[in-house]
Amino acid sequence: MTVPAVPLPTGAPGATSADVAAGIAGWLGSPALSDLVTAFGGRLPTGDLGGTLGWLDDFSAAHWDFRGGRERPEAREPALPPETARRVLASARALGLVTPRPPARSRYAHLVVLGGLAHACVSRVRCAARLLGHTVGAARTGAGITAATVAVLGSFRPLTADETASLAAAGITGCRSEVDALDATVRREFGVDTPVAEHGESGDDPHRSWSERIYRPAGGPQVRVLAAPSGDPAVRRAHTADTQRFWASRIRLAPGDPVLLVTASIYVPFQHCDALRTLGVPYGCGIETVGHPSSDLDGRMPVPVLTPGRYLQEIRSAVRSMRALHAALS
Repeated sequence: MTVPAVPLPTGAPGATSADVAAGIAGWLGSPALSDLVTAFGGRLPTGDLGGTLGWLDDFSAAHWDFRGGRERPEAREPALPPETARRVLASARALGLVTPRPPARSRYAHLVVLGGLAHACVSRVRCAARLLGHTVGAARTGAGITAATVAVLGSFRPLTADETASLAAAGITGCRSEVDALDATVRREFGVDTPVAEHGESGDDPHRSWSERIYRPAGGPQVRVLAAPSGDPAVRRAHTADTQRFWASRIRLAPGDPVLLVTASIYVPFQHCDALRTLGVPYGCGIETVGHPSSDLDGRMPVPVLTPGRYLQEIRSAVRSMRALHAALS
């Protein structure tokens, strides 16, 4: 089953709200998404964009939410008929959750690495280093891009025992939190030992704590490793949008600045739209989001299997992110 690829809402510098809204409408109206909704007994409504997004949010909550408010590794895997599973994978591929795409530009104002589970921390930082030609002890395999600054964004989320063991298998020890894993990988992949500056506030509540370490690799751009405080510390830990806002508050993000985000392919649509909402719309900067290729995975670390249930969950995340982005455009 081949389904045409669907472009994400534009993140081009200078894109108007109408341009972004048209991109959301194109993604929602694609054959890939329509086929997926049909496979689960639904039919996308016609009408205003906000209404369609609201309907699809509710529909995906009923059919594609396997987390139930839990962390991603705790999500259950649904038992899908083989034909439905094939349709899910075909739609996920067309909607941009499967195949990594190389950066479209050769020069960026900022390269931003988004944190995640331990294996993601390693692979995404490694991807950024290779794109910039700074991976220590490895041939340059990236696209040969340049960036004025690099930011690696995480939080004080404690690592699980499985994550700690996974990092140890890759030779990374002494990490207690997500930002520790990111920082250790930055030091390894960029060949740096000591930050040139450190800032932060710590306390008993990790939701309110923050930290910043700045490195200057030889012959490369400044690398800033950040752990953000939560935007709602009484309720939750920092999430992706919190880390992006926090980073933007620490630098001079200017209108028109092209920003490249590095994540995993399965999260590209969701995190691209989050970045448009938190960075692109308020700051007027350009946003491009890419997933890391399989060559950036550390073969010593176990990597979660990307199942149809995982893809459905992240298609739902993309829908919710687009709904929030559409509301921000208004």
